[in-house]
Amino acid sequence: MDPIERARRDLVIANRILAHQHVLDAYGHVSIRHPLDPGRHFLARSASPGIIGLDDLVEFTHDGVPVARETRPLYLERFIHGAVYETRPEVKAVLHAHAEDVLPFTISTVPFRPVIQNVGDMGAPVPVWDIADRFGTDTDLLVRTREQGRDLAATLGQARIALMRSHGFVGTGRTLNDLVRLSVFVPRNARVLMAAMRLGGEIKGLHPGEMAARLAIDPESPAMRRGWECWAIEAGCEALL
Repeated sequence: MDPIERARRDLVIANRILAHQHVLDAYGHVSIRHPLDPGRHFLARSASPGIIGLDDLVEFTHDGVPVARETRPLYLERFIHGAVYETRPEVKAVLHAHAEDVLPFTISTVPFRPVIQNVGDMGAPVPVWDIADRFGTDTDLLVRTREQGRDLAATLGQARIALMRSHGFVGTGRTLNDLVRLSVFVPRNARVLMAAMRLGGEIKGLHPGEMAARLAIDPESPAMRRGWECWAIEAGCEALL
């Protein structure tokens, strides 16, 4: 299959999976870097992820401007994606989500860290971006400009994910499947961590060597693609595989 068509199909699948898995709700968005032109990426028009189809996808340059004339509403926070792509050339996919399970860690001094093996490649420490630090306390907390997107990307640095104060998180992937798999397990990791905190006592997170070993696994190996295939079918995307 043509690589552009494959990328577009995979992006539709990613939207449907992440909606079905309750990582994305009516809001939030996921994108994929153009497979032939690293200076561009695909992101849907402004619509709920669970209904995204091929006709909803828009090609953007990293400044958040559509390549072709576009009259449909666009995601206000599309600048997150372009800023990460221009900062991190190795990143092939970007997500912005509002999963409620991670929100307590965006407003607390308690660090969000990997405690289950499925997020071992999430890395630690996980940075927290506060829009008020640079843009004041009168914003609506949305990343509406390229400057704000770049500031968020700077806080993300070389991390896999960054939390956004009172808002959600941004995630990156070495491949789209890699990002989807990690993003499904990030809220689950948050739930496990919160449950352990309620129990009291010492909480054992993953060791640095364990995280390095997880990160060394090929994200496109059969074992790491198993979730993608299962979740795509559950989300009704079998015809797009």
